[in-house]
Amino acid sequence: MRLLVLGGTVYLSKAVAEHAVARGHDVTIATRGKTGEAPEGVTHLTVDRSTVEGLEPLRGKEFDAVVDVTRFPNQVGNALDVLAGKVAHWTFVSTCSVYNDDATPGQNADTAPTHEPTPDDSDDPAMDLFGPSKVSCENQIRERLGDRALVIRPGLIVGPGDRGDRFGHWPQRIAEGGEMLAPGDPGENLQYIDVRDLADWILDAAEARTSGTYDGICPPMTRGDFLRDIATALDADVTFTWVSQDLLVEHEVAPWMGEQSLGLWLPLPEYAGFMNRDVSSAIAAGMRNRPVGETALAWRAAAGPEPALRAGITREKEAEILAAFHAR
Repeated sequence: MRLLVLGGTVYLSKAVAEHAVARGHDVTIATRGKTGEAPEGVTHLTVDRSTVEGLEPLRGKEFDAVVDVTRFPNQVGNALDVLAGKVAHWTFVSTCSVYNDDATPGQNADTAPTHEPTPDDSDDPAMDLFGPSKVSCENQIRERLGDRALVIRPGLIVGPGDRGDRFGHWPQRIAEGGEMLAPGDPGENLQYIDVRDLADWILDAAEARTSGTYDGICPPMTRGDFLRDIATALDADVTFTWVSQDLLVEHEVAPWMGEQSLGLWLPLPEYAGFMNRDVSSAIAAGMRNRPVGETALAWRAAAGPEPALRAGITREKEAEILAAFHAR
């Protein structure tokens, strides 16, 4: 298969390129050449997607499949102008942030409402437009490519090479053992996807020319199972103390990401549906998910023994909250 990855040097797009080379495909990546290193075995073209002229190195070339991860609608439109008639299959990696109802559990990609799209020529990088911009990207691809288009909407992408560290706090802290703060209730659901599983599914779908729109996240699992399975995989001697949302908010723990945050934890009930989606159609379309323990082991191996995490609460903050919990 002649595969073009628009990107190919950072995290998911790099994993797609690497896995495709390992499968024996003829892989071209197209980037600005400013971020990350090209994987071995690929052809690297330097492009600028902000204009049609910047994509001239791709003009006239034909590909069996394209994989695109951008969040900018103008970049999608420019790429389609150059490539739409020369590609048999196009995968666009979108996001679960396209949905405008995060509170209702059990929604699926076929019927869940999405944000209003930004204009097709938007290149606004504001993060509050991340979801609406991805909606615009999706719409352009479906309109131009029809049944040659596959849209995958991942949630949190985790695993080796993850630079966000929203997952990494958990295996890192669990490996240390002892009494550990766990947020909310052990029966609350969460979802994520291992970057390697997502890359493999993207390639499987390209090879099979799968079309449609799917959520790219594992089936819901409880937070209790998530933490216990990681602990089992790491053979960690750890005890979980479940701390209420109210106490976490009182101690200014941030949800989801950033400084003094807990990844894969979001306020309820307003986010009760964000990590509680029906992914049965994605599983039927070939998505496979490895056990979370395997992901934790791979993350630890890639991150090293003392990673400098960009997310997660400090041990001092954790001790402060646990002391307050026991005092009550």
